Amino acid sequence: MAKNFAAFGEVMMRLQVPGYELLSQANTLSYSFSGTGVNVAAGLANFGYTGYLISALPDNALGDAALSYLKKLGISQSFIKRSGKHVGMYFLENGFGSRSSRVTYTNRLESSFNRAPEGIYDFENIAEKVDVVHFCGISLAMNDSVRSHMKSFAKAVKEHGGTVVFDCNYRPSLWGDGGYENAKPHYEDMLYLADIVMMNEQDAMHILKMETEEASRREQLMKLIPKVAKKYGLSVVAGTHRSINKDNKHSLCGFIYKNHTFTFSDTITFSVYDRIGAGDAYTSGILYGELESFSAEKTVAFAVTAGVLAHTIVGDTPMSSQYDIQKAMTESVGDVER
Repeated sequence: MAKNFAAFGEVMMRLQVPGYELLSQANTLSYSFSGTGVNVAAGLANFGYTGYLISALPDNALGDAALSYLKKLGISQSFIKRSGKHVGMYFLENGFGSRSSRVTYTNRLESSFNRAPEGIYDFENIAEKVDVVHFCGISLAMNDSVRSHMKSFAKAVKEHGGTVVFDCNYRPSLWGDGGYENAKPHYEDMLYLADIVMMNEQDAMHILKMETEEASRREQLMKLIPKVAKKYGLSVVAGTHRSINKDNKHSLCGFIYKNHTFTFSDTITFSVYDRIGAGDAYTSGILYGELESFSAEKTVAFAVTAGVLAHTIVGDTPMSSQYDIQKAMTESVGDVER
Protein backbone atom coordinates (compact mmCIF):
# COMPACT_ATOMS: atom_id res chain seq x y z
CA MET A 1 0.00 0.00 0.00
CA ALA A 2 2.60 2.53 -1.09
CA LYS A 3 0.47 4.67 -3.37
CA ASN A 4 -0.43 8.23 -2.44
CA PHE A 5 -3.91 9.46 -3.29
CA ALA A 6 -4.94 13.07 -3.94
CA ALA A 7 -8.17 14.87 -4.75
CA PHE A 8 -8.59 18.29 -6.34
CA GLY A 9 -11.66 20.16 -5.13
CA GLU A 10 -13.39 22.81 -3.10
CA VAL A 11 -13.83 22.72 0.67
CA MET A 12 -17.39 23.73 1.47
CA MET A 13 -19.06 24.63 4.74
CA ARG A 14 -22.21 22.59 5.41
CA LEU A 15 -24.77 24.37 7.61
CA GLN A 16 -27.50 21.96 8.69
CA VAL A 17 -30.89 22.68 10.18
CA PRO A 18 -31.54 20.42 13.20
CA GLY A 19 -33.93 17.51 12.75
CA TYR A 20 -36.47 18.02 9.97
CA GLU A 21 -37.09 21.73 10.42
CA LEU A 22 -37.12 24.25 7.58
CA LEU A 23 -34.68 27.14 7.47
CA SER A 24 -37.65 29.42 8.06
CA GLN A 25 -38.36 27.58 11.33
CA ALA A 26 -34.89 26.95 12.77
CA ASN A 27 -32.94 29.16 15.16
CA THR A 28 -29.68 27.17 15.15
CA LEU A 29 -27.42 25.50 12.58
CA SER A 30 -24.68 22.92 12.99
CA TYR A 31 -21.69 23.19 10.69
CA SER A 32 -19.07 20.92 9.21
CA PHE A 33 -16.82 20.98 6.14
CA SER A 34 -17.08 18.78 3.09
CA GLY A 35 -16.91 18.66 -0.69
CA THR A 36 -16.42 15.83 -3.16
CA GLY A 37 -12.63 16.01 -2.96
CA VAL A 38 -12.76 16.13 0.84
CA ASN A 39 -15.07 13.14 0.96
CA VAL A 40 -13.08 10.92 -1.40
CA ALA A 41 -9.72 11.83 0.17
CA ALA A 42 -11.15 11.10 3.63
CA GLY A 43 -12.59 7.82 2.41
CA LEU A 44 -9.18 6.64 1.17
CA ALA A 45 -7.55 7.92 4.37
CA ASN A 46 -9.99 5.74 6.32
CA PHE A 47 -8.70 2.77 4.32
CA GLY A 48 -5.08 3.47 5.28
CA TYR A 49 -3.85 5.55 2.34
CA THR A 50 -2.23 8.96 2.54
CA GLY A 51 -5.03 11.20 1.29
CA TYR A 52 -4.02 14.65 0.06
CA LEU A 53 -6.34 17.52 -0.85
CA ILE A 54 -5.37 20.14 -3.44
CA SER A 55 -7.46 23.21 -2.70
CA ALA A 56 -7.42 26.81 -1.46
CA LEU A 57 -8.81 28.23 1.78
CA PRO A 58 -8.94 31.77 3.16
CA ASP A 59 -6.22 32.84 5.57
CA ASN A 60 -8.64 33.67 8.37
CA ALA A 61 -10.46 31.98 11.25
CA LEU A 62 -12.89 30.24 8.89
CA GLY A 63 -10.00 28.77 6.91
CA ASP A 64 -8.36 27.69 10.15
CA ALA A 65 -11.56 25.91 11.22
CA ALA A 66 -11.73 24.10 7.89
CA LEU A 67 -8.10 22.96 8.20
CA SER A 68 -8.75 21.71 11.72
CA TYR A 69 -11.72 19.70 10.46
CA LEU A 70 -9.69 18.22 7.59
CA LYS A 71 -6.98 17.19 10.04
CA LYS A 72 -9.60 15.33 12.08
CA LEU A 73 -10.58 13.44 8.92
CA GLY A 74 -6.97 12.34 8.40
CA ILE A 75 -6.47 14.40 5.23
CA SER A 76 -2.95 15.69 4.54
CA GLN A 77 -2.86 19.47 4.08
CA SER A 78 0.54 19.71 2.38
CA PHE A 79 -0.90 21.05 -0.88
CA ILE A 80 -3.62 23.37 0.45
CA LYS A 81 -3.01 27.05 -0.33
CA ARG A 82 -4.20 30.03 1.71
CA SER A 83 -5.63 32.84 -0.39
CA GLY A 84 -8.83 34.83 -0.82
CA LYS A 85 -11.43 35.61 1.82
CA HIS A 86 -14.36 33.23 1.51
CA VAL A 87 -15.51 29.64 1.86
CA GLY A 88 -18.43 28.39 -0.22
CA MET A 89 -21.38 27.39 1.94
CA TYR A 90 -24.52 25.34 1.60
CA PHE A 91 -27.56 25.06 3.83
CA LEU A 92 -29.19 21.65 4.26
CA GLU A 93 -32.83 21.05 5.17
CA ASN A 94 -33.56 17.37 5.76
CA GLY A 95 -36.55 15.99 3.89
CA PHE A 96 -39.17 13.78 5.43
CA GLY A 97 -41.83 11.61 3.81
CA SER A 98 -43.04 13.22 0.59
CA ARG A 99 -40.88 16.34 1.16
CA SER A 100 -37.42 16.06 -0.37
CA SER A 101 -34.26 17.33 1.26
CA ARG A 102 -33.17 20.73 0.00
CA VAL A 103 -29.70 22.26 -0.50
CA THR A 104 -29.22 26.02 -0.89
CA TYR A 105 -25.80 27.30 -1.97
CA THR A 106 -24.37 30.69 -1.09
CA ASN A 107 -21.10 32.56 -1.70
CA ARG A 108 -19.71 29.71 -3.78
CA LEU A 109 -18.44 31.70 -6.76
CA GLU A 110 -16.48 33.98 -4.40
CA SER A 111 -14.75 31.14 -2.55
CA SER A 112 -10.97 30.94 -2.27
CA PHE A 113 -10.97 27.78 -4.37
CA ASN A 114 -13.00 29.26 -7.20
CA ARG A 115 -11.03 32.53 -7.15
CA ALA A 116 -7.59 30.91 -6.90
CA PRO A 117 -5.25 32.59 -9.44
CA GLU A 118 -3.26 30.87 -12.16
CA GLY A 119 0.05 29.52 -10.88
CA ILE A 120 -1.06 29.15 -7.25
CA TYR A 121 -0.59 25.35 -7.38
CA ASP A 122 2.71 23.70 -8.28
CA PHE A 123 1.14 20.90 -10.30
CA GLU A 124 4.45 19.49 -11.56
CA ASN A 125 5.74 19.06 -8.01
CA ILE A 126 2.47 17.56 -6.78
CA ALA A 127 2.27 15.16 -9.73
CA GLU A 128 5.70 13.80 -8.82
CA LYS A 129 4.52 12.96 -5.29
CA VAL A 130 1.09 11.41 -5.85
CA ASP A 131 0.05 8.33 -7.81
CA VAL A 132 -3.72 8.70 -8.18
CA VAL A 133 -5.67 11.99 -8.47
CA HIS A 134 -9.44 12.45 -8.34
CA PHE A 135 -11.33 15.21 -10.17
CA CYS A 136 -15.04 16.03 -10.10
CA GLY A 137 -17.53 17.42 -12.61
CA ILE A 138 -18.85 19.80 -9.96
CA SER A 139 -15.50 21.62 -9.95
CA LEU A 140 -15.52 21.54 -13.76
CA ALA A 141 -18.74 23.57 -13.72
CA MET A 142 -17.36 26.43 -11.62
CA ASN A 143 -15.48 28.75 -14.02
CA ASP A 144 -12.78 28.86 -16.70
CA SER A 145 -10.01 29.32 -14.14
CA VAL A 146 -10.92 26.15 -12.22
CA ARG A 147 -11.29 24.25 -15.50
CA SER A 148 -7.81 25.40 -16.51
CA HIS A 149 -6.41 24.20 -13.16
CA MET A 150 -8.07 20.80 -13.58
CA LYS A 151 -6.84 20.18 -17.10
CA SER A 152 -3.30 21.37 -16.35
CA PHE A 153 -3.10 19.16 -13.27
CA ALA A 154 -4.54 16.12 -15.06
CA LYS A 155 -2.01 16.52 -17.86
CA ALA A 156 0.84 16.75 -15.34
CA VAL A 157 -0.37 13.59 -13.59
CA LYS A 158 -0.47 11.70 -16.88
CA GLU A 159 2.98 12.93 -17.87
CA HIS A 160 4.37 11.58 -14.60
CA GLY A 161 2.73 8.18 -15.07
CA GLY A 162 -0.06 8.67 -12.54
CA THR A 163 -3.71 7.63 -12.69
CA VAL A 164 -6.46 10.18 -13.36
CA VAL A 165 -9.92 9.57 -11.88
CA PHE A 166 -12.85 11.66 -13.12
CA ASP A 167 -16.32 11.61 -11.55
CA CYS A 168 -18.84 13.06 -14.02
CA ASN A 169 -21.14 14.28 -11.21
CA TYR A 170 -23.16 16.54 -13.51
CA ARG A 171 -25.23 19.22 -11.75
CA PRO A 172 -27.72 21.00 -14.09
CA SER A 173 -28.02 24.10 -11.90
CA LEU A 174 -24.28 24.80 -12.11
CA TRP A 175 -24.01 24.91 -15.92
CA GLY A 176 -26.62 27.61 -16.56
CA ASP A 177 -28.90 27.94 -19.55
CA GLY A 178 -26.50 26.16 -21.93
CA GLY A 179 -26.57 23.04 -19.78
CA TYR A 180 -25.27 19.96 -21.53
CA GLU A 181 -24.00 21.90 -24.55
CA ASN A 182 -21.77 24.06 -22.33
CA ALA A 183 -20.54 21.04 -20.39
CA LYS A 184 -19.81 18.61 -23.24
CA PRO A 185 -16.44 19.95 -24.54
CA HIS A 186 -15.03 20.26 -21.02
CA TYR A 187 -16.22 16.78 -20.07
CA GLU A 188 -14.63 15.38 -23.19
CA ASP A 189 -11.31 17.05 -22.35
CA MET A 190 -11.33 15.37 -18.94
CA LEU A 191 -12.49 12.00 -20.29
CA TYR A 192 -9.60 11.89 -22.76
CA LEU A 193 -7.21 12.47 -19.83
CA ALA A 194 -8.89 9.99 -17.47
CA ASP A 195 -8.17 6.35 -16.68
CA ILE A 196 -11.00 5.61 -14.22
CA VAL A 197 -14.38 7.30 -14.67
CA MET A 198 -17.48 7.37 -12.48
CA MET A 199 -20.60 7.69 -14.64
CA ASN A 200 -23.67 5.88 -15.95
CA GLU A 201 -25.79 5.76 -19.09
CA GLN A 202 -27.53 9.05 -18.27
CA ASP A 203 -24.19 10.88 -18.57
CA ALA A 204 -23.46 9.15 -21.88
CA MET A 205 -26.85 10.08 -23.32
CA HIS A 206 -27.24 13.63 -22.02
CA ILE A 207 -23.70 15.00 -21.77
CA LEU A 208 -21.97 13.05 -24.55
CA LYS A 209 -25.06 12.88 -26.80
CA MET A 210 -24.74 9.14 -27.41
CA GLU A 211 -27.85 7.41 -28.68
CA THR A 212 -29.44 4.04 -27.99
CA GLU A 213 -32.78 2.44 -28.78
CA GLU A 214 -32.70 0.27 -25.66
CA ALA A 215 -35.58 0.78 -23.24
CA SER A 216 -34.37 -0.24 -19.78
CA ARG A 217 -31.62 1.53 -17.86
CA ARG A 218 -29.47 -1.59 -17.61
CA GLU A 219 -29.77 -2.27 -21.34
CA GLN A 220 -28.86 1.36 -22.08
CA LEU A 221 -25.90 1.10 -19.72
CA MET A 222 -24.60 -2.10 -21.31
CA LYS A 223 -24.96 -0.60 -24.79
CA LEU A 224 -23.35 2.78 -24.14
CA ILE A 225 -20.62 2.35 -21.51
CA PRO A 226 -18.44 0.09 -23.71
CA LYS A 227 -18.64 2.77 -26.43
CA VAL A 228 -17.58 5.44 -23.93
CA ALA A 229 -14.66 3.31 -22.69
CA LYS A 230 -13.46 2.62 -26.23
CA LYS A 231 -13.79 6.21 -27.49
CA TYR A 232 -11.96 7.81 -24.57
CA GLY A 233 -9.51 5.00 -23.77
CA LEU A 234 -10.80 4.30 -20.27
CA SER A 235 -9.58 1.31 -18.25
CA VAL A 236 -12.45 1.36 -15.71
CA VAL A 237 -15.96 2.83 -15.71
CA ALA A 238 -18.10 2.45 -12.59
CA GLY A 239 -21.33 3.83 -11.19
CA THR A 240 -24.66 3.06 -9.59
CA HIS A 241 -28.36 2.72 -10.29
CA ARG A 242 -30.61 4.02 -7.52
CA SER A 243 -34.35 3.64 -7.07
CA ILE A 244 -36.55 5.22 -4.39
CA ASN A 245 -39.34 3.00 -3.14
CA LYS A 246 -42.83 3.94 -1.96
CA ASP A 247 -41.85 3.44 1.69
CA ASN A 248 -39.02 6.01 1.21
CA LYS A 249 -36.40 3.30 1.37
CA HIS A 250 -33.76 3.36 -1.34
CA SER A 251 -32.37 0.51 -3.44
CA LEU A 252 -28.83 0.66 -4.81
CA CYS A 253 -26.99 -1.49 -7.36
CA GLY A 254 -23.39 -0.83 -8.31
CA PHE A 255 -21.52 -1.77 -11.47
CA ILE A 256 -17.98 -1.78 -12.80
CA TYR A 257 -16.95 -2.14 -16.46
CA LYS A 258 -13.41 -3.42 -16.81
CA ASN A 259 -11.57 -5.62 -19.34
CA HIS A 260 -14.62 -5.41 -21.65
CA THR A 261 -16.81 -6.99 -18.96
CA PHE A 262 -19.62 -5.71 -16.73
CA THR A 263 -19.83 -6.81 -13.11
CA PHE A 264 -22.90 -5.87 -11.05
CA SER A 265 -23.38 -5.93 -7.30
CA ASP A 266 -26.44 -7.29 -5.59
CA THR A 267 -29.22 -4.71 -5.22
CA ILE A 268 -29.39 -3.58 -1.59
CA THR A 269 -32.50 -1.94 -0.10
CA PHE A 270 -32.05 0.21 3.00
CA SER A 271 -33.35 3.09 5.11
CA VAL A 272 -31.79 6.52 4.62
CA TYR A 273 -30.56 8.74 7.43
CA ASP A 274 -28.36 11.15 5.41
CA ARG A 275 -28.03 10.71 1.65
CA ILE A 276 -25.57 13.51 0.80
CA GLY A 277 -22.04 12.29 0.07
CA ALA A 278 -23.02 8.63 -0.32
CA GLY A 279 -21.89 8.64 -3.95
CA ASP A 280 -18.43 9.73 -2.81
CA ALA A 281 -18.33 6.75 -0.45
CA TYR A 282 -19.09 4.47 -3.39
CA THR A 283 -16.31 6.11 -5.40
CA SER A 284 -13.88 5.62 -2.51
CA GLY A 285 -14.80 1.94 -2.43
CA ILE A 286 -14.20 1.51 -6.17
CA LEU A 287 -10.81 3.22 -5.93
CA TYR A 288 -9.83 1.16 -2.90
CA GLY A 289 -10.68 -2.04 -4.76
CA GLU A 290 -8.62 -0.93 -7.74
CA LEU A 291 -5.65 0.12 -5.60
CA GLU A 292 -5.77 -3.17 -3.70
CA SER A 293 -6.19 -5.23 -6.92
CA PHE A 294 -9.46 -6.77 -5.78
CA SER A 295 -11.46 -8.84 -8.23
CA ALA A 296 -14.21 -6.91 -10.01
CA GLU A 297 -16.82 -8.80 -7.96
CA LYS A 298 -15.19 -7.89 -4.65
CA THR A 299 -14.57 -4.28 -5.70
CA VAL A 300 -18.17 -3.54 -6.64
CA ALA A 301 -19.56 -5.38 -3.59
CA PHE A 302 -17.22 -3.43 -1.29
CA ALA A 303 -18.09 -0.13 -2.99
CA VAL A 304 -21.87 -0.53 -2.88
CA THR A 305 -21.70 -1.55 0.79
CA ALA A 306 -19.59 1.54 1.52
CA GLY A 307 -22.25 3.63 -0.21
CA VAL A 308 -25.07 2.02 1.75
CA LEU A 309 -23.30 2.55 5.08
CA ALA A 310 -22.73 6.21 4.22
CA HIS A 311 -26.51 6.67 4.14
CA THR A 312 -26.63 5.67 7.82
CA ILE A 313 -24.14 8.27 9.08
CA VAL A 314 -24.81 11.98 9.51
CA GLY A 315 -22.64 14.28 7.39
CA ASP A 316 -21.26 14.19 3.87
CA THR A 317 -17.99 12.43 4.56
CA PRO A 318 -17.63 8.62 4.57
CA MET A 319 -16.50 7.44 7.99
CA SER A 320 -16.55 3.63 7.65
CA SER A 321 -13.36 1.60 7.88
CA GLN A 322 -12.49 -1.51 5.86
CA TYR A 323 -13.57 -3.54 8.90
CA ASP A 324 -16.98 -1.83 9.05
CA ILE A 325 -17.61 -2.41 5.36
CA GLN A 326 -16.35 -5.99 5.25
CA LYS A 327 -18.42 -6.83 8.32
CA ALA A 328 -21.53 -5.36 6.70
CA MET A 329 -20.83 -7.41 3.57
CA THR A 330 -20.91 -10.68 5.48
CA GLU A 331 -23.26 -10.15 8.42
CA SER A 332 -26.86 -9.09 8.85
CA VAL A 333 -27.77 -6.21 11.16
CA GLY A 334 -27.71 -7.34 14.77
CA ASP A 335 -27.90 -6.02 18.30
CA VAL A 336 -25.54 -3.52 19.90
CA GLU A 337 -21.84 -4.38 19.49
CA ARG A 338 -20.26 -4.69 22.91
